[in-house]
Amino acid sequence: MPLRRVLLTTPVYILLTLIGLFFLVPLAWPVLASINPHATLALTLPAQPGLDNFITIISSGLVIPPFTNSAIMAISTMVLVALFAGLAAYPLSRYQFRFKGALMYGVLFASALPVLALVTPLYAMYVSINLVDTLQGVILFFVASSLPFSIWLMKNFLDGVPLELEEAAWIDGASIWTALFRVVLPLFLGAWTNFFVPLILLQNQNLLPASVHIFTFFGSYGQVNYGQLAAYALLYALPAVVLYTLVSRFFVRGISSGGLKG
Repeated sequence: MPLRRVLLTTPVYILLTLIGLFFLVPLAWPVLASINPHATLALTLPAQPGLDNFITIISSGLVIPPFTNSAIMAISTMVLVALFAGLAAYPLSRYQFRFKGALMYGVLFASALPVLALVTPLYAMYVSINLVDTLQGVILFFVASSLPFSIWLMKNFLDGVPLELEEAAWIDGASIWTALFRVVLPLFLGAWTNFFVPLILLQNQNLLPASVHIFTFFGSYGQVNYGQLAAYALLYALPAVVLYTLVSRFFVRGISSGGLKG
């Protein structure tokens, strides 16, 4: 590499590295605070690092019940949306019928509706059918609110898959559900991290998911155990980070490994 090019690009790389480190500072706080028994809002190295915060929140029962509730809601939402969106998107992609265009515009319009604006009438409806304070009610809301966009996304995905390629995948032992599952898998993340809907629909403390239960660490008069809060936040973020990594690999693999065998 010519010396002139090195002199020109080196300052740029240094600047980009500094900017990257600047954005990593907020991520460093929960990591350092989680292993600091006396953590504060200040970003400091712990004098005596340890796993006391993790041990405390796990042994006191602050992790397993809310994480279980979050997993039930997220996995149920993912499976149901994969099933219903797949059944709806496949004929929309592979067959022609009357009013197909109007139906697709309806799906697109429904996907653009602001979900939070529907919470008040939804709550009134849930009260009338006794779905308030139930995990089933929250799951049904997640599924219903996710279906329009998922159907539209799934249909567009299937439009880009030639029928011959799909048949070749069947011969290789794959199924259309493999592709569909990869498309809707990110829905797990949406249900796992959703805060507002469970907060409105659930009152029973035993049913609260991790996204709402995190308020347990905010005590009265502004007292906060920052070390335990950081440990809880790291454990809460771990499944989402792992799943996002897996989903990214699936998308790359799906894009790069397609093709017909000659």
